[in-house]
Amino acid sequence: MKLVAVTSCPTGIAHTYMAAEALEQAADAAGHEISVETQGAAGATPLTAARIAEADAVVFAADVDVRDKERFTGKPTVTGSVKRAINDAAGLITEAAASAESAATAVSAGTASSGAAGSAPVATSPARTQHVALSFGSQLRQWLMTGVSYMIPFVAAGGILIALSFVLGGAEIAAIVNGGTFQGTEYPGVSELSNLFAEAGFAGVLFKLGAEAFSMLVPILAGFIAFGMADRMGIAPGVVGGLIAVAIGAGFLGGLVAGLLAGAVTLGLKQIKVPRGVAGIMPVVVIPLLSVFVVGFAMLVVVGGPIATVQSGLTDWLSGLAGVNAILLGALLGAMMGFDLGGPVNKVAYLFGTAALASDNLTVMAAVMAAGMVPPLGLALATVIRRKLFTQPERQAGEAAWLLGLSFITEGAIPFAAADPLRVIPSTVAGGAAAGATSMAVGSTLMAPHGGIWVIGLIGNPFGYLLAILVGTAVTCGVVVGAKYVRRSPGEPAAQAESSTTAPQAVAA
Repeated sequence: MKLVAVTSCPTGIAHTYMAAEALEQAADAAGHEISVETQGAAGATPLTAARIAEADAVVFAADVDVRDKERFTGKPTVTGSVKRAINDAAGLITEAAASAESAATAVSAGTASSGAAGSAPVATSPARTQHVALSFGSQLRQWLMTGVSYMIPFVAAGGILIALSFVLGGAEIAAIVNGGTFQGTEYPGVSELSNLFAEAGFAGVLFKLGAEAFSMLVPILAGFIAFGMADRMGIAPGVVGGLIAVAIGAGFLGGLVAGLLAGAVTLGLKQIKVPRGVAGIMPVVVIPLLSVFVVGFAMLVVVGGPIATVQSGLTDWLSGLAGVNAILLGALLGAMMGFDLGGPVNKVAYLFGTAALASDNLTVMAAVMAAGMVPPLGLALATVIRRKLFTQPERQAGEAAWLLGLSFITEGAIPFAAADPLRVIPSTVAGGAAAGATSMAVGSTLMAPHGGIWVIGLIGNPFGYLLAILVGTAVTCGVVVGAKYVRRSPGEPAAQAESSTTAPQAVAA
């Protein structure tokens, strides 16, 4: 059969391309042809219209909303997460082939029936548009991850620019640019934006650019949550709702609510049947007008105030954390970072860290990034000290995992988890929890939301931070090695035991 697929994950870095490779290998093993469109961070080369037209079925392996999904209308479609595509690509391919066969059988039966009745054959059948739909929970997760995926570049660029401005201009650079008091000195602020470079220097320019990028986090999050739900018409009310959330102090929680509300309102308005003469102006005038008004009114008058109160309470709670409570929070966030290695749970912890960073709580972000670096590093270390416990593909993945871990790309641990999840995932959870707890215990801080070891100059208490990474790496390594020894059959050589059970899965992943 001829199949097409689209893969897409929130960050668009690792999962997207690993899922594509797994689908290609599974389709080839099953004797099918497949073309995969990877909607990743580097952009996408769209499938051609001719390739889509001749496809027997479509596979969507995505944790975010697939762009231009209407291209595939009328094709039997199977939908799953990128994690499933990595772990069970063969299953998705089998489902797609079965769906295509079912649709083809239904079309043939309809044609034969119409011919027997002496009427014209039907060109399509309801089976041709049948989709394997996601549950509401999966759809909700996909909508939220769509917003996060579009927000992450603003987080990375804005956060690192602000951090660099502090390195070059000192902690007082914010007061120099915006005005205010710092350590007893009163700063008037920059008189005009055109005088920014002259009055605040290069550091001031970096701070202003970073601050502007950071100011867009919540509007972009809300706008693209709504986009994931209602396509392009959801962006305007989502962004407006996010801007209002920022203005009233509702923060990230307000952005989440605004995005979901904007998507729901826009979807509802799109369902309204109108005369043909009015239909042309609905998407460009009527729906944006009504959706912006409804969402804006709701955020200003109804839900915004209570959400702002909750957000303020959460910020105060984070600021007041100390001692055992801070360590427990670090352990929890660290465990989440190690649980699905770049998936939705990992992204929730990361989003919590960036929200804390936006609220000037720098310890939480430090714990989150330390924990996210540990899974690849711990597994890479395990492949060095106990090589016989790992297959050749895993050893090769371990060589790459050193750089991925140091760069805060948690997805470097996925090949190991895909091949042996029952032993690897508990080890990455334990290591992430240890790293997060240690980072909070030593009080390390981080001014940048990304960068790994390469932003060490932006880390407060860098030696304590390195200790947290070392502790987490050692725990991950120790747990996975111990688990592999425990699960090995008595008297069976380690290399043989592991090769026989994990090699096919590792190759598929």
